[in-house]
Parts: sequence; structure tokens; C-alpha cells
Amino acid sequence: MTTPHRLSPALASDQPAIECLLDATFGLSRRAKTSYRLREGNQPIADLTCVVREEGLGIAGTISYWPLAIGKTKTPALLLGPIAVHPERQNQGIGLFLMKETLAKAKALGHRLVLLIGDAPYYERVGFQQVPDGQMILPGPWSANRFLYLELVPGALQKAHGLVLGVNKLR
Repeated sequence: MTTPHRLSPALASDQPAIECLLDATFGLSRRAKTSYRLREGNQPIADLTCVVREEGLGIAGTISYWPLAIGKTKTPALLLGPIAVHPERQNQGIGLFLMKETLAKAKALGHRLVLLIGDAPYYERVGFQQVPDGQMILPGPWSANRFLYLELVPGALQKAHGLVLGVNKLR
């Protein structure tokens, strides 16, 4: 019988292991993706940067969220990601566990809207949907069917129109 997963805050000392896990999961070209443009110079939200640790393996999974501002009104949102699960622990529910736990925490902290770029069939399992065409744009190439949102508060998407930027990019 397996033990249930336990969410832990990511520590500064975890960063090298997290980077190795992200490289193993997404490859070295991951930093060229549009989602990384939103993270450049930005800082992840510490309360929502979490890991699952396993004895003998170390970090089995990781997730982070980044602050965003959308359009002229600078509507706040979160960018989910990256989320990664160790190759030896994939398909064991760790990714879903990380999302469900941290999304509930984000809602409790007062966040209203979460965006991501990813595979819709995977993220739909926790309620993500495709951003309506033309409502928002990203700073770089993306596929419309991979640009997803989740309202933590009903109606939060209605106020989000325009260019999506990391908070460090605001002028």
C-alpha cells in the first residue's frame, strides 16, 4: 500500500534538484517557451511553490505559480507552472495532487484566476478550459488550444482582456 502524497513548501536548497527535474521532464529547450517569457525577472509566489518529497528519491514532483497582470487594467492572475513529476513517479497521481492542493491554497489566499499553457486533456481534469479566442494574447508564440484558464472565483475571466505580462514587465 502506498502512502499518500504530502505537500511541502519548496526550500531555496531544493532549487538545484527542481531545475534538474524540470530539465529531465521538459528538456533543455524549455526556457525558449513563451511561458518562460512570463517568468523572466519575475519571482514565483513562495506560498504556492511546492514539492512532493519521497524517501530515497528526493523531489518526486514540483509546482510553482507566478504573478501576472492582464491588459490595460492590469487584472491580476496566476501563471501555473512549471509542474513536473519525476519520470519514475509519473502516472501515480502526483501531478493532480500538486494541482488540487495548490489551487485550493491559491483560492484561500484570495487569488481569482489561473492561466497556463499546456495539454488541455490533462488540465481539464482539474477544471481548466481554453481561453476564448481573442480575449488575451501572450508575449510570444502559442497555440490557442493550449492557452487555458481556471476561475478560482466565478466571473474572474470577464475582467481579463489584452496582453498577459509577468508583473516584472509592467511599466
